[in-house]
Amino acid sequence: MQQLPLGVRIPDRAVFESFLPARNREAVEHARRTADGEIAGVSWICGPAGAGKTHLLQAICARAAPGTAGYFPLRELAALGTGILEGLTQLECLCLDDLERVVGVGEWERALFGLWRDVEERSARLVVATRSPPALLPWTLADLGSRFATASVFQLRVLDEGEQQLALQLRARLRGVELPEETSRWLQRRFPRDMRTQYELLDTLDEASLVAQRRLTVPFIRSVLKE
Repeated sequence: MQQLPLGVRIPDRAVFESFLPARNREAVEHARRTADGEIAGVSWICGPAGAGKTHLLQAICARAAPGTAGYFPLRELAALGTGILEGLTQLECLCLDDLERVVGVGEWERALFGLWRDVEERSARLVVATRSPPALLPWTLADLGSRFATASVFQLRVLDEGEQQLALQLRARLRGVELPEETSRWLQRRFPRDMRTQYELLDTLDEASLVAQRRLTVPFIRSVLKE
């Protein structure tokens, strides 16, 4: 597991190999090339909750050369203040998640403006994730908003039901777990269909199956989830 600045850690499963591209293939390929250093500048990934924004940002950091990338979830870190952005010139690839949490706050926008200029001057990489594209956010500094609007913007599409099943089966397969199709369908019918919830369920069931040495059948997962 990769250790990153400020104690932020990336889960072992947050890699490109466990991300089902589906209709987001262009965004995934762009993210992969960014991680490899083939693309410089600013990239903007947006989409609704559960579309895979966090997964992609973490996958970029996991794939980048060791010690060159950092993942910063502003949902958790914004309360620490703009000081968390200081000293980041050592990083070649910086990933900021949940940027909308600080948009509209003058101090933060001024710090982001400085970060933008540093990234441009060094030909480094800055990848931002939000729910909305830059043009729809309430910027205090209009110039900062216009600069972010020139970034490479990718809108992620949420997986449909069939794609969700494939994503679950991919994640299970990478963990060495057999997830029968009828089991994945049962999970979709009985629990929220956002991928974060489905992946958390899979993690719980994987651990239970290892302990019990049982396959992930519907009767077994009923007993584990107490339904």
